[in-house]
Amino acid sequence: MTILVAGSTGTIGSQVLAHLQGRNVEVRALTRSPEKAQLPSGVTPVRGDLADVDSVRAALEGVSTLFLLAPNVADELTQAMLALAVAREAGVKGIVYLSVFKGEAYADVPHFAGKFTVERMIEALDLPTTILRPAYFIQNDLRQKDPLLKFGAYGAPIGAKGVSMVDIRDIGEAAAIELVRREQAGAPLSRETYALVGPDGLTGEGIAAIWSAALGRSIRYGGDDLGVMEQRMKTMLPAWHALDLRLMFARYQTDGAVATAGDIAHLTKLLGRAPRSYAAFAKDAATQWANG
Repeated sequence: MTILVAGSTGTIGSQVLAHLQGRNVEVRALTRSPEKAQLPSGVTPVRGDLADVDSVRAALEGVSTLFLLAPNVADELTQAMLALAVAREAGVKGIVYLSVFKGEAYADVPHFAGKFTVERMIEALDLPTTILRPAYFIQNDLRQKDPLLKFGAYGAPIGAKGVSMVDIRDIGEAAAIELVRREQAGAPLSRETYALVGPDGLTGEGIAAIWSAALGRSIRYGGDDLGVMEQRMKTMLPAWHALDLRLMFARYQTDGAVATAGDIAHLTKLLGRAPRSYAAFAKDAATQWANG
C-alpha cells in the first residue's frame, strides 16, 4: 500500500518526504501542481488540495497511511476535519496529524484552538492516529538574518518565560518514523501523542546570547513590542494571520511554552537521540552566512 503526504511541498512536508527516503515504502505527495512539484526521487506527485474534498477522495484511493498537515489558512479547521472524514471513509488504517504544542492551553490563538479541535475529533472517533505537537520552529529564525547581521538585534518577541523551539528536521524525522510504523503494521495501531520540542527553554535574552556567541559580536534582544510585530507581519501576510501570530507571541510572553523532562524523554526515545538544539542551529547558520 501507500503513504500519502499532504502539505508535501511546504517547509515541513518537504522534511517528511526527505526522511521517508530509503525506508522501503511507497510515497505519494499531494500537491496542487504536480507538474511543478520538486520532489525526491521515487515520490509520486498526486493532484489535490485539502480545500477540494473530491480531489482528496481521489488522492486517497489505494492509500493506507496519511500524513495530514493542514495549511495555515482561515478555514484550516474545516479542511483538516473534512480530510479526516474522507480518510475514515476510505479506510485509511493509519494517520499522522501535525498539531501544535500547547494547543490545549492557548484557547485564544485561532490556529492553536483549531488544531486542538481536530485532536478532539481524532479522540472522539478513536481514529488510529499519531498526533505530533511541534513547538515554534527553530528555522523560522532564519528570517532574523538581516536584523542580526545589519542591526545586531534578535527581533522575535518571544519574551522571558521560555519556548522549547524545535528543529524542523526533527519534525520530519519523527513524522517519517511514525508513518512507517503505522504503514508496516498489520492492523491499525492505537493513538499516540508526541510533543516535538527542543531541549532548552529559550528566552529572547537567551537567544540573543546564543547569537552573540555564534556570530562573535554583541547581539541584543529587540524587546516584547507586539504591536510593531503585527504591523510588520501585515506587510507580508493577511491581517487575520498577522493578528493570529500576535496572539501566539502574546501567550509565549505571558505563559511560555516550555517542554517537560517527560516530553523530551518521550521524543528522545522516538528519535533514538536527543532533539537538536538552538545553539547548534545558530552555529551552523552563522557559518553558512559567513561563507555566503
